[in-house]
Formats: sequence, structure tokens, C-alpha cells
Amino acid sequence: MPHPAPSPAQPQPQPPGTDIDAYLRRHEEKSLLRFLTCGSVDDGKSTLIGRLLYDSKLIFSDQLAALESDSRTAGTQGGALDLALLVDGLAAEREQGITIDVAYRFFTTERRKFIVADTPGHEQYTRNMVTGASTADLAVILVDARKGILTQTRRHSHLVALLGIRHIVLAVNKLDLVSYDRDAFESIADDYRRFAAGIGLTDVQCIPVSALNGDNITELSASTPWFTGPTLIGHLESVDVESTAADGPFRLPVQWVSRPHLDFRGFCGRIAGGVVHPGDRVRVLPSGRETTVARIVTADGDLDTATAGRSVTLTLDDETDISRGDVIASASQPPEVADQFECHLVWMSPEPMLPGRPYLLKLGTRSTGATVSRPKYKINVDTLDHTAARTLALNDIGVCTLALDRPVPFDPYTDNRETGGFVLIDRVTRNTVAAGLLRFALRRAHNIHWQHTEVTRSARAERKGQRPAVVWFTGLSGAGKSTIADLVERRLHDEGFHTFLLDGDNLRHGLSRDLGFTDADRVENIRRAAEVTRLMTDAGLIVLASFISPFRAERDLARSLLPDGEFIEVHVDTPLGVAESRDPKGLYAKARRGELPHFTGIDSPYEKPLDPEIRLDASGPLPPEALATRVVEHLRTSGHLGASGPTPDDGS
Repeated sequence: MPHPAPSPAQPQPQPPGTDIDAYLRRHEEKSLLRFLTCGSVDDGKSTLIGRLLYDSKLIFSDQLAALESDSRTAGTQGGALDLALLVDGLAAEREQGITIDVAYRFFTTERRKFIVADTPGHEQYTRNMVTGASTADLAVILVDARKGILTQTRRHSHLVALLGIRHIVLAVNKLDLVSYDRDAFESIADDYRRFAAGIGLTDVQCIPVSALNGDNITELSASTPWFTGPTLIGHLESVDVESTAADGPFRLPVQWVSRPHLDFRGFCGRIAGGVVHPGDRVRVLPSGRETTVARIVTADGDLDTATAGRSVTLTLDDETDISRGDVIASASQPPEVADQFECHLVWMSPEPMLPGRPYLLKLGTRSTGATVSRPKYKINVDTLDHTAARTLALNDIGVCTLALDRPVPFDPYTDNRETGGFVLIDRVTRNTVAAGLLRFALRRAHNIHWQHTEVTRSARAERKGQRPAVVWFTGLSGAGKSTIADLVERRLHDEGFHTFLLDGDNLRHGLSRDLGFTDADRVENIRRAAEVTRLMTDAGLIVLASFISPFRAERDLARSLLPDGEFIEVHVDTPLGVAESRDPKGLYAKARRGELPHFTGIDSPYEKPLDPEIRLDASGPLPPEALATRVVEHLRTSGHLGASGPTPDDGS
């Protein structure tokens, strides 16, 4: 029989006596436990949290009235009280009966305060589960007693382990639907403990529960006399969650530089690790400069000490150059600084990872450009095997090499979550596509340095009487890119300028002969081409690059490799119908017959430039020669073609 629900909570009565301040201090000083609930879809996570709120007497009369009304119209319990509706607040969640977004709820008992994150169980919303787990100290993983351990259970457990959560409660829920069978519970518990041990989770407490009926939530249930362990709330109240952040070395990622007037310059942020005092010696990374903390400033006045989790403003003894994204750290235990890493990556986008594509990386308060290599392996969450992979798809977990466009201070994620965890952001859509955990800096990052040369790129260009440039022609196959680029080079060559025409087809005969035409291969092809054009501009050349280059992100990468003004994007804008009617190589016909998969414009997208330096209408009345003239004149007016022409060679 269902257990009777306790009466709804009323506002807490005033405690006996008159010392209300002491009463409030006692509750304020209670420890705080952050935990999340996760597991497969429809395992009862929202109902469990609703039960915790209900049994903690944190539902007021008006909330109960609203819950009763909602239960009749949107509930899943046949009109009876549906505690899941206390957490599932989105209309779509109530319509579908699933959790989509992360919902945070606060509740308290006499012994502890809690913040619980109700995270989605559906595979499509795994990225939201990662968000909830990033700040949690304990995970309650629910399993339906009828279904046992599922793939999503293993995936969430693996993510929990990766994200540094070491305290696990396995709540075997809906035990009432298997008649409170002890063997069913113990079989699931044994299976999970074996799996958890394989991923480093050893602190696992298994509890049989019925969230709907309240079994073993706040009191041991008469329906499970064979279970002598703690109740769920009893375990949450007593579990010892050590704070490693406060015990580690001092870290303060700078979020903002405060300069309200000429006599004050402070560096604001939330302490990510350790403790700081006035007079402490600190090092600023990545510059490496050392100084001393003068004051710890807060809205409530100066502090003598501040620990991890506290937001503060530091003033320093010296006028040190510090910007947002820098890290102020213990001088005796500073973080490492590197630009190449091995990392765990959790892919959270429906679009697969494209090795070599430029992404934006956000680590703490710092943002920088990043590229990810082909995965070393991905992890099979069912077997824990490491399997070969060319890319990562939605919800895949893999180990990859990460390269940044500048060195950043960091700690391994196992040492500090905030200075070792990052997200990857798509440069075009600005969507978060992955969450990552830094494992270690690659040794090669310390062994590779730029070699100084006496003859500079500006000296080479000056000798040629020109300014280096990459004129990047992009457009559909058959748009006329190569024809116009060839005419431009002939004009420049006739005028005595030093050029090179880099054509996409020619590159695939040599440097890119190992690549196909998948999206990942196209990205790698353009990455190689962009690096070649950079080397050619270092030689002082004007490079004419003719590539379909269908993706904006890769064209933006090519632009980012060059100084401002040296990348000129030319969109040869020809409608698909016109380009297909020309079909000089017969490629469109093959693509229509299905003989050329991933063909741009047919079954692979072309992303038009949003703001090119030059747009050429190659389907209009102007002949290619006139279009080429527009490009030459742009080079001339932008100063790439020297006013006095090239300097004659002295024969050396």
C-alpha cells in the first residue's frame, strides 16, 4: 500500500526562547551538500526530489493547492498527487513527462542544507546533465528496478567519474513495482558495483526506494525489512564530502579589473582554490610576474583571509599589468602554462566533431581559439573499451589532443575543476558543442619554439615591392573561381609582381592526396591550405587561393592566421542552377546520380560569406576579365601593389 504522505509544511514556528539570532546562526552554519540526480529517462528523478521536498516539510499551503490542481490536469498519477510536478517546471516537460532542463532546488533538514540539481535522463539532453554535475559533490543515480542498469546509467556514471564526483548513491527506484523483491535489488546493486569499480567509483551506497510511496526516503520502510542500511536522507545528512579546493594551492581567475578612481586598482574574481591572506606572495600567469597581496576587499569590508568559493577583489603592492583571463596564483605553487594538451572530451552537439576545425575554448574567465585533433580513442560506456574513432558524435566521450592559439595557465582537472575544466564553442553558431577536462600538457609543447630568422617577412615583401596578401576565392564548383584567379595572376605577373596560384584540385594531387570529401576531410584540406598560404605570405608573395571552402569556420581560420588586412575574401557568387548548367567536369551529374556523395550544393552545404571584401556576380553580364580587373584594382587601392612597382632584383 502507498505510504501516506506527510502533511504539507506550514511556515516554521518561531523557536522557543527569544534568542532568534542564535537560532538563525545555528541554521546558517550548517554544512551545505550539493548533489544531483541522474540516470536513464523516466527512472523517477523528479518524483524523488519532489518527495524530498515534501517530506522535508518545505511545501506551503498555496504550493500544495497548486500542485493538487496541476496533478489533476498534467499529472501522471491518475489525478493523485504527482510530486514530479514540483520540479518539472517547463511546459514541454509536463507535456512529455520528462525532464529537459536542469532544475535546482534548495531544502534543509536539522543537520544539513542541500542544493539538488534534477538533471535530464534523456540521451538528447545529456549536455544538461553535465552542467548539473559540474558543481556537485555527490550523485544520486536512479535505476528502475524493472529495467536494471542501462546504457544511459553507465554513461551518466562515467560522466560523474570524469567530472570528479566520488560519492555515489545508487537509488534502485520503483521497488513497489517488483513487489519489494530483495533479489531484484541485490542483483542490480551487485551489477552496478562491479561496473563502478571499473571506472574508479568505490564509494557507492545502494538504497532500495520507492520515490512515489516514500519507502526508505526519510524513514526505513516496513516493506523492506531485509534492508538495514541508511535512508536516503540519512545518508545525505551524514556523508563526509571533503573539500579539496580549499586545501589546494591558491588560484584566482581574474574576471574583471576594477578601477573606480585613480587611487584604486583591484582584480575581481571568485577564488577557485586555496586560501589567500594580505602579504601573501603571488604569481600572475601567464606573464609569470610576482608580486604581493596588499588587501582583500569585499562589499562588507576588508578580510584577513579568504578561501575557495569566495568572491573578492585583490589589490597588489605593485602596478602589475593584469587582464581578464589571467590567473593570480600562489607564487610557491603556480599552475602550469601550456598551449597543447591531452584532454577528455564529452561531445554535446548533434553535429559531429570535425578534427582541425577552429573552435572557441572557454577556460575559467579566459577565451581563446582552439583546434581538436582526431580522437586517440573513444570510450564504450557499456564495456569501457577504448575504440578507434575518426570523430566524436553526440554524447560520445573520447580522449583528444587540444591545441590553443596561445599559452594558458591551467591545472589538471583532477587537481582543480575550475582551472582544469573547459567548454568548446562553435565560432559561427556560438553554441556550446563540448565539455572538456584537461589531463596534462603535452611535452612537445615545451620542446617547440619559434626559430628567429634575420630576414623577415616585411623585408622579403619590401624587396618585391609589394605587400603580402591572400586572395581567397570561394564559391560553388563551376562558379568560375579558378578562371578568375588565373586571370588575376596573369595580370599581376605581367606587371612584375610576385604571386602564386594555389588551386584546390592541384593541392589534392600532393599535400591532400590522402583526404576524401567528407566534412571532416574538407576541414582538414582547408586547414592545410591555410597553413600553406601563411608560409607563402611569409615569403612576401601575393597568394591567389581558389577553393570551394564551403564552411565559414575554416575560411575564418585562414583569415585568423594572417595580420589584419592581408586576407581578402572573394565570393564568386554563382547560383547553383548556373554552376550546374556549366558542369565543366561532369561532377554535378555524378552527384545527382549518387556517384559523388558529400558534393557541395547537392548533399553537403555551402555557407556563403557574410561579409566578403569582394563579391563577384559570375552569372551576370560581366565577362571573367572584367571581374578579374575588380580584384586587381582592390589590391591596388588597398596598398598591396607598390606604387613604384617591384624593386629589380640585384642578382643575388
